[in-house]
Amino acid sequence: MAKNQNGATDNKTFPRVSFKDEGATVIEPVEVLPANGSSIEILHEDQDQTKRKLKPRHIQLIGIAGTIGTALFVNIGKGLISGGPASLFIAYTLWCPVVYTIALCMSEMATFLPISSPFVRFAGRFVDPAFGVAAGYNFFLFQASLLPFEITVCNLVIRYWTTAIPTWAVCLIFLALYAALNYIRVSGYGEAEFWMSIGKVILIVGLILYTFIVMVGGNPKHDAFGFRYWKNPGAFTTKYREGDMGRFLGFLYCLFQAAFVVAGPEYVSMTAGEAENPRAVLPKAYRSIFWRLTIFFVLGSLSVGINVPYNDPKLIEAYSNGKAGAAASPFVRSMEILNIPILPHIVNALILTSAFSAGNSTTYCATRSLYGLALEGKAPSLLKRCSRSGVPYVCVTIVLCFGGLAFLQVSHSAAVVLTWFTNLVTASQLINFAVIAFTYIKFKKACEAQGLLRDSLPHKAPFQPFAAWIGLIACSVVTLAAGYSIFIDDNFNVPDFLFQYMMVGVFPLIFGCWKVWKGTKWLAPHEVDLTSGVWEIEEYTAHFRPDLTGSRAGRLLDKIFS
Repeated sequence: MAKNQNGATDNKTFPRVSFKDEGATVIEPVEVLPANGSSIEILHEDQDQTKRKLKPRHIQLIGIAGTIGTALFVNIGKGLISGGPASLFIAYTLWCPVVYTIALCMSEMATFLPISSPFVRFAGRFVDPAFGVAAGYNFFLFQASLLPFEITVCNLVIRYWTTAIPTWAVCLIFLALYAALNYIRVSGYGEAEFWMSIGKVILIVGLILYTFIVMVGGNPKHDAFGFRYWKNPGAFTTKYREGDMGRFLGFLYCLFQAAFVVAGPEYVSMTAGEAENPRAVLPKAYRSIFWRLTIFFVLGSLSVGINVPYNDPKLIEAYSNGKAGAAASPFVRSMEILNIPILPHIVNALILTSAFSAGNSTTYCATRSLYGLALEGKAPSLLKRCSRSGVPYVCVTIVLCFGGLAFLQVSHSAAVVLTWFTNLVTASQLINFAVIAFTYIKFKKACEAQGLLRDSLPHKAPFQPFAAWIGLIACSVVTLAAGYSIFIDDNFNVPDFLFQYMMVGVFPLIFGCWKVWKGTKWLAPHEVDLTSGVWEIEEYTAHFRPDLTGSRAGRLLDKIFS
């Protein structure tokens, strides 16, 4: 026997929904017989007003390229300098399986109930409303902080060519472009992200192939250097200490950087409420995450260590003071070392496009997370306002205001600001992953207590609940240990400490304040609502018919990625 959100007891065969009393919010409303099955119509003004307009190709490419952040092309060089090529490769190889455990947790829950801001709302629905509020604001701050980070990266990449463009002008230009893409309907965002994502995939695959070609002698110098830089200057560096302790500290830095760089599950999840036929599309996107992590991050980190020595002076200059003309990307620096003409400029331009795409994705995710909080009554009702095309324009405006933090570069170097935002975002992302893993553990216990067989779910993730526990423990430990470098060799300073551990304190503070203010209850497994909104998505899925009104090319791409 299970209870719905109003406390009523249902005798049921899963999946089934219990309707709410007047005044309550239906989690995901749906028109019983949609005109073409491509969107969910709105029943009440205060309900979810986003539209299911993201097609399979949008979801797949957002899922693929959402994992490929700018840090994979730019920030990863700092990991090479701090730990050496072996530490970099080992760290990414160890961390990718941890992120995959989070994807497994999210895939089962989001496919069961594909709603807007899913893991944020699941945290409140399956654990404690106060837990959901803390998770929601953590994720919002995480994504909102990524926007100025990506704009800062764009400025750093542009400085490879020129410093003639003022920093404030770069910030304004990119904020205007993000506004243009995110105020239009979601299909416009999806289409733009689709093509930019293809560019990112081509870029990383091309750079991995480039690495193999040049290391065996396919370069202007005809130098088959292989793994030379693993021998000279070496596989490990001792930047923080001498001896084995120094090598271990370098590895830790690379591990913590991997925790920042490797992402993906949350980007697929945030599309759940706006995806066409989500129960068919989402499992495919989640299943491919393992291979994406392996190809992009494990091979990408290996390539970086092959291409450039960790003591390269120009690479160090780029990360130390953002010097004009210094290649911030180790791949671009490799091409300079080998005297390859033109290609460094092409790759730098593609990296700039990648940075812009990453900023576009984070604007979307931050907007939808804030909108999800408003739908749940955890943020001002003003934020629930949407345009006729289903865009939560008030939320978009607030997120773009956060992008204004990129103007910190005007008074500090881009490299310093980049480090601040990296530390802030890393802590938030790790907390977010830990929240997802813990929420899944509670979801699974609720299923067991209420007799919901996981075999009957639309998608059953493997390796559970062990994967969830591994993800929870790993993310929690790394969150607390990530700021170790602040406390060694008199390196302590207030800005670094605040940006590193701010969210570690803010999360429990939000949780505690909301719990005291609203008197929320930690939900027992039998009290968790596993029914609300399920009937609606069942009806939507049963009556879904693809929208065939698009272009022939679009329909062909949908078939390829479906």
